[in-house]
Amino acid sequence: MPSDAADIKARIASQFIARIPHSSELGMQLEEIGHGVAVISMPYDKRFIGDLRTGVIHGGAISALMDTCSGAAVVGAIQTLDETATLDLRIDYMRPATPGQRITARATCYHVTRTVAFVRAIAYDDDSETPIATAAGAFTNGSGGEMRRSSEATS
Repeated sequence: MPSDAADIKARIASQFIARIPHSSELGMQLEEIGHGVAVISMPYDKRFIGDLRTGVIHGGAISALMDTCSGAAVVGAIQTLDETATLDLRIDYMRPATPGQRITARATCYHVTRTVAFVRAIAYDDDSETPIATAAGAFTNGSGGEMRRSSEATS
């Protein structure tokens, strides 16, 4: 992809993140995007603690990070500048995030069909060798401007 196209996709991904209220509220920052890979991080924030005894960030904040990062990976992979939407996202939590540490998600869009893009993601803190969570998902390939009538629709 020429650098101009990469710059455009990075700008679109940044705008995508900024337009999502919870992404902005969580302090998500785009670290890398291109060729179907995206890296987004968010700082530790006491407002998002899920367990007051341990100080561990709530799993919902981590799932939002992984979902947003996966969508950004799709934006980096598809050949148009259309947006994407989550169709399905499965997250496996491996361990709690370490309190006080920045959480980073890295997503790879590994397969794209005419209508669906498939993504794998991983979330980690300072211990990048031991994931906090992994994810696998399916996302729309573009905005779906070509609306098709469902074969299950009744007249």
